[in-house]
Amino acid sequence: MNTKLKTLCLRIHWVIGVQFGIDFRTMFRFLKSLPRYIRDLQQFRSGYTGRIDFMPCLHDWYEEAGSTKDEYFLQDLLVARMIFEAKPERHVDIGSRVDGFVAHVASFREIEVFDMRPIVSQIPGVQFTQADLMKPVEGKRGYCDSLSCLHALEHFGLGRYRDLIDPKGFESGLANMAMLIKNQGTFYLSVPIGVERVEFNANHVFDPRVIVKLAAKNLFHLTALILIRQNGKVEMSALDDVKLTDLAREKYVLGIFIFKKKSSSPKREA
Repeated sequence: MNTKLKTLCLRIHWVIGVQFGIDFRTMFRFLKSLPRYIRDLQQFRSGYTGRIDFMPCLHDWYEEAGSTKDEYFLQDLLVARMIFEAKPERHVDIGSRVDGFVAHVASFREIEVFDMRPIVSQIPGVQFTQADLMKPVEGKRGYCDSLSCLHALEHFGLGRYRDLIDPKGFESGLANMAMLIKNQGTFYLSVPIGVERVEFNANHVFDPRVIVKLAAKNLFHLTALILIRQNGKVEMSALDDVKLTDLAREKYVLGIFIFKKKSSSPKREA
């Protein structure tokens, strides 16, 4: 199967399975596993006389012990480790997974979360503020020395998460995040990169040069770029224009950009 046809099939499967709730892969696995389930049940009953209720779990047979190649799993773990090593005074997160990255960080330090969607649960180690980062957060300029936004900025302005429709929502979002960070603070940003496009209303896929240019406009200097490919391979990227141009031609890669915020005005020499 060629790459284009495979991509089309995966896209159709995602729409039918995730959006319509009809998962033919799950249905096939169920039918394939049913004879084994009946056989195992009969064998178990031959040696057990107590009550048995039926609750078939047929899909775990095909799974690994855990998903370790998923890009969310990898980015959450990698960036949490970076924050552990950096030991910032105050770390703020914008829109990352609470049940992934935020939980990782909260296991070893306090973390503040800003998100436009509400969180009603009280989570140990997590302080929550409901805020729409497509608008400036009042009274928070220079608020933190470390900020993360993992797999979230690409959704800004597409209406998927109750946000207003704005084709340039990611630009205002990044600018408002920049205002939260102190000079010399660190910004961890992950977004899909590749051939620039909008997959409406799921996400943007960004040309990495657009992200670097937008970050520079907001006084950020790129210090590292980590790539997570769809096969789970993690690699450090060169930061030169040639490499960024090559990445802009790829179909899809998750890029973790690590930026440092520069001073808004040059230091005067004594």
